[in-house]
Amino acid sequence: MTASFFISPRLKAQVKVSLAGLASGFAMLTATLPAIAYCRADLPERIDAIAANPALQSARLGLLVEIQAQNADQRRVIYARDQDRYFLPASTLKLLTTAAALQQLGPDFRIRTSIYGTEAAGIASLYVVGRGDPTFTTAELDELIQQLQQRGIQRVSNLTGIDTYFPGRTVNAHWEWEDVQAGYGAPVNSLILNQNELGLTVFPQQIGQPLRVEWDNPQRAGRWQIDNYSLTVGAGEPEFVDIGRDIGQPLLKVYGHLIAGAEPETTTIAITNPGAYFLQQFQQQLQRQNIAAVSGVLSPLSLPADVTELAAVESPPLSDWLTQINQLSVNLHAEALLKSLGLATAETPPDDATEAGIAAVKAILEPMGIAPESFVMVDGSGLSRHNLTTPQALVDTLQAMAYAPEAERYRRSLAIAGVNGTLRNRFRGTMVEGQLQGKTGLVSGNYALVGYLNPPQHPPVVFSLFVNNAAQSGRAIRALMDEMVLEIAQLNDC
Repeated sequence: MTASFFISPRLKAQVKVSLAGLASGFAMLTATLPAIAYCRADLPERIDAIAANPALQSARLGLLVEIQAQNADQRRVIYARDQDRYFLPASTLKLLTTAAALQQLGPDFRIRTSIYGTEAAGIASLYVVGRGDPTFTTAELDELIQQLQQRGIQRVSNLTGIDTYFPGRTVNAHWEWEDVQAGYGAPVNSLILNQNELGLTVFPQQIGQPLRVEWDNPQRAGRWQIDNYSLTVGAGEPEFVDIGRDIGQPLLKVYGHLIAGAEPETTTIAITNPGAYFLQQFQQQLQRQNIAAVSGVLSPLSLPADVTELAAVESPPLSDWLTQINQLSVNLHAEALLKSLGLATAETPPDDATEAGIAAVKAILEPMGIAPESFVMVDGSGLSRHNLTTPQALVDTLQAMAYAPEAERYRRSLAIAGVNGTLRNRFRGTMVEGQLQGKTGLVSGNYALVGYLNPPQHPPVVFSLFVNNAAQSGRAIRALMDEMVLEIAQLNDC
């Protein structure tokens, strides 16, 4: 069988060794120099000087900086470079998904998971109906079981899963094979459990010994088998971890090297049959709570008419789990939200929830000033390399959301530089720390950073920065991008 492999992001960065390290070191050195405020007219020269760095020679750079407006008539451009050309947005595409969803669904939107059925004399026939709640975990399973126990149910004679709420594919056709094997590319179905992923950790041992592989929750790992071809190595040796999956059977192949005494490496794998996994875990949880239960089966049919709702749980309000999307960049949450948006806005039942969601995003954002032709969207998370957006589209989105009714909730969902989310390790100890609320993006040599920035001596600004087709290391590219943001932060109001 053919195996597909994926490597952890941390170790990818470690094994990419190039002369770009010199550029990275220079950029980080200049980033720590004392801040000197200057006027807006000086910004282009300073940005262009950074853009001329040899590390960016083969890359495409796009940047748009505007003063944050209080309404559509107050827009003012400070710097523009290829702002109307397409770039690969990676996870910054999530800003479009969440802006549209927050506007249309509202901050109090919740997703309900229900158990329907019939019961008599403590024996029940159950139908579990999922509606794509990405926050649903084993804790919610236990809550449902507790409600069944309160009804006096002691045995389940039939356990059926209805996993058809989201029409269309559970795995986006535009995603790479490597991505759909990893936890960050897990299928997005209607019966979601624990983000449809399994976690594992790889630990170095004594030199010459295989790495130790442990499941985060062995009970959930079930029948997975691990073939271990890894090795613990000495100091100075290159580190990498590859996790391969055997197609068609629960078999992992672990390759790689970690240095003895080094930090362990964590990763996740996608559950490829999440509906069946949900029912399997539900049956096991029922039995642990002393409710006898038969094995569950998935049904493509609609819910029978003669059943009633016996138990239900709801997700937290959308305003609470927006941070999972914009701050922590969890793809599954973004995709489930896009599908929910599609179903909520479609005039007739759609053939594909994702396609309906994309149409909804364009329809919702256009009246807000975001031109439909300024972005190409094939998913809700930005994982696909087929997504495209202009710097203008994302600045327009952030500008519109800055004076929208849900402005504060939207901004709170973003990462804060040097504090949390995907920006927690960037800009620490600089004037940008705590002053930038933004969203990062990274897909194989393509980098993005979009956000709201509060320069200490200048009115707040909105910016959208892209570097595509970069040949140098991620560390070098991010350092140069951060240097540009630091230049923007030094603006004076003159």
